[in-house]
Amino acid sequence: MRRSVVALRVDLTFDSVRAVELAEFWKVALGYEDEPPPEPFATRAEWVASFGEPAQDGAGGAWLRDPDGVGPRLVFLDVPEPKVAKNRLHLDVRVGRHGEPWPRVLAKVEELRAIGGRVLHTFDRHHVVMTDPEGNEFCVAA
Repeated sequence: MRRSVVALRVDLTFDSVRAVELAEFWKVALGYEDEPPPEPFATRAEWVASFGEPAQDGAGGAWLRDPDGVGPRLVFLDVPEPKVAKNRLHLDVRVGRHGEPWPRVLAKVEELRAIGGRVLHTFDRHHVVMTDPEGNEFCVAA
């Protein structure tokens, strides 16, 4: 008997200490946009309050979406503890393989450095390992 398989949607969630600021970094990195709150809520704060959980001081969040609807939704949630170890999962920011991609990789790296990204390692003409402003590792590649 053949079983029907349905692909599930995937959200990528970042624990952070400054969710809104970290989301701003990733909007530039990926070309994402803020995701509006679900209907019928006018704001994300109203939506979060609808869960009936007590508000935590300083707790915040941000939700981003791919404007083309292709990539996964990114969620950033404030947590009380800072990042303390290497990621077990990381994102690869792809600039495309058409033409000569290395100059585009380097241009993206410089764009992200200007807004708080940090270069960890450069693998010449292949990829660059970076961190976002909170230390989450990712790669920029073709």
